[in-house]
Amino acid sequence: MNLTLLQGAYIIAGLFFILALAGLSKHETAKAGNLNGIVGMTIALVVTILAAVLGVKASGGIDVQKGAGATGLALIAVPMGIGAAIGIWRAKKVEMTGMPELIAMLHSFVGLAAVLVGWNSFYAGAEGGHHGIHMGEVFAGVFIGAVTFTGSIVAYLKLSAKMKSSPMMLPGRHAINLGIIVAFFVMLIVFARLPEPAAGQVDNLAATLLGIMTVLALFLGWHLVASIGGGDMPVVVSMLNSYSGWAAAAAGFMLSNDLLIITGALVGSSGAYLSYIMCKAMNRSFISVIAGGFGSDGQVTGEAKDYGEHRETSAVEVAELLKNAHEVVITPGYGMATAQAQYAVADLTSKLRARGVTVRFGIHPVAGRLPGHMNVLLAEAKVPYDIVLEMDEINDDFPSTDVVLVIGANDTVNPAAQDDPTSPIAGMPVLEVWKAHDVIVFKRSMNTGYAGVQNPLFFKDNSAMLFGDAKDRVEDIVKAL
Repeated sequence: MNLTLLQGAYIIAGLFFILALAGLSKHETAKAGNLNGIVGMTIALVVTILAAVLGVKASGGIDVQKGAGATGLALIAVPMGIGAAIGIWRAKKVEMTGMPELIAMLHSFVGLAAVLVGWNSFYAGAEGGHHGIHMGEVFAGVFIGAVTFTGSIVAYLKLSAKMKSSPMMLPGRHAINLGIIVAFFVMLIVFARLPEPAAGQVDNLAATLLGIMTVLALFLGWHLVASIGGGDMPVVVSMLNSYSGWAAAAAGFMLSNDLLIITGALVGSSGAYLSYIMCKAMNRSFISVIAGGFGSDGQVTGEAKDYGEHRETSAVEVAELLKNAHEVVITPGYGMATAQAQYAVADLTSKLRARGVTVRFGIHPVAGRLPGHMNVLLAEAKVPYDIVLEMDEINDDFPSTDVVLVIGANDTVNPAAQDDPTSPIAGMPVLEVWKAHDVIVFKRSMNTGYAGVQNPLFFKDNSAMLFGDAKDRVEDIVKAL
């Protein structure tokens, strides 16, 4: 393959990736964004495989990269086929509620790939490049990849409830994290300054340093995410997405693959910015999330307070309330996802709109277990994009709203964030649903959310609790209508 053709194809693929990111920024263009990403990745895969099999030649027929031939094609095709089969199987099987943990697991694969590429590049040597720079690339790439690998596994375990969501608090955990980071930079300097070994030889000291750093990075990734509570998991998923991008970019440097560098940088930077947006939505600094977030297993972990008695209601009573309403706002949370109630909610929405009721959705930036989780669920159920609004767009309208249906949300509608400066979620922007005339809260029980604090909304005079499975209760309301 001609080198110019390869580089041109990489540029085209990179442009499609940029168009994909631009498209995914809006509901209306998300499908086109996905299609652009597919096209870009197809181009990238095809030309990369051709380059590996046929080799790459510069002008004048000079070999830049030798081809692997038919044997190399088989070695590439077999694992790709196995991976594609597993990927298609998992994609078809996974429910929308399981999407966050699937994404976390996919991030772990990127991290593991970066670790393996790093170790392979270490043994392969600089191959004509600057030895010190190459060693630095290897050391940093393995470190980022290892942190991403174990961190993503812990995120998967927490999101899938195979591990407690509450933060793990080891004694001196901040000192442990800081110590590992300092050790990384010290070892990086030593590692990069080691003399280049003779051809075919391996520097035992360099291998030892890389091995120690790999183990420390694996522990750091595990410890960082294990120390973050369930309430911060949306930020964690976004953060790990960023890490996986930087791990891919590091692998691109080690493999001298321009497209991998571009793609990794796009994913890494966009993931980092999204993490910033998520932290801003929670009124939390990124450092405070990494240092140890909040979260629990549904039991009250904050100070127990007596807010009085809650009031229960029925589906029939809620249906009567909705029949007489003019403005209705639905604020979904992870409970809607676990109950798979999005289709029932969409049906309720269409029934109310047919009766002349104005129905809109208020989406908190951190509702669910990953950024945009609620938006994806509602889009899957064919809820019109134009009635799905972000928190900042809907908050001022609650005082003029007749009925708010809080379906499976908890911390994102908790007035304690504004009223209680001692609350773990103090200062976090929330949907001010309590300002509406009536609030109906769909919950299975009176348990707290992931933040582990009680919600005074449940005890307000204009609030009523509708207990049970969200899907069943919404369907009961639709029948009553």
